[in-house]
Amino acid sequence: MANKITKENFLDAKYDVFRKFSEQWAIVSAGSIDDYNCMTLSWGMMGNVWEHPGAAVTIYVRPDRYTFEFMEKNDYFVISFLPEENRKDAEILGTVSGRDGDKVAKTSLTPVKLEKGVGFAQSELTFVCRKVFAQQFDVDCVPEKWREGVYSSHPAHYMYIGYIEDAFGEV
Repeated sequence: MANKITKENFLDAKYDVFRKFSEQWAIVSAGSIDDYNCMTLSWGMMGNVWEHPGAAVTIYVRPDRYTFEFMEKNDYFVISFLPEENRKDAEILGTVSGRDGDKVAKTSLTPVKLEKGVGFAQSELTFVCRKVFAQQFDVDCVPEKWREGVYSSHPAHYMYIGYIEDAFGEV
């Protein structure tokens, strides 16, 4: 795992927030090293909200994903941005369910115990987030194109907002 980032240099960092989730897939994990699950994210945002002096992250998880159960019962979640050489690992974590067994064992990733969650040794950037908001999308408010496409065969995503309380990586 990369170096710990201090709050002072984290806020000065120049992250490409518009491409971080869409081009460099991330893994979200929730739970403890003894009982966690993770999945690939390709939707997410970073910014600030509600006058919080630090940074916040917003991610989206469908309730039919096994990771959803862990997101709901834990106060923290961890986002790990993997380097390109781990793209295949991210694909596995996005298509294999943890309900069916240890999907991380099918990857080259090494889970790392964090104070408030689980990260991965291979991560270039890791955010430990305190969950401050969770709500399911109202499908009737989603644009029709996506309501008929994304949500015609899947339940609506839950949106989670987390305050970034700890970070590891390069600034």
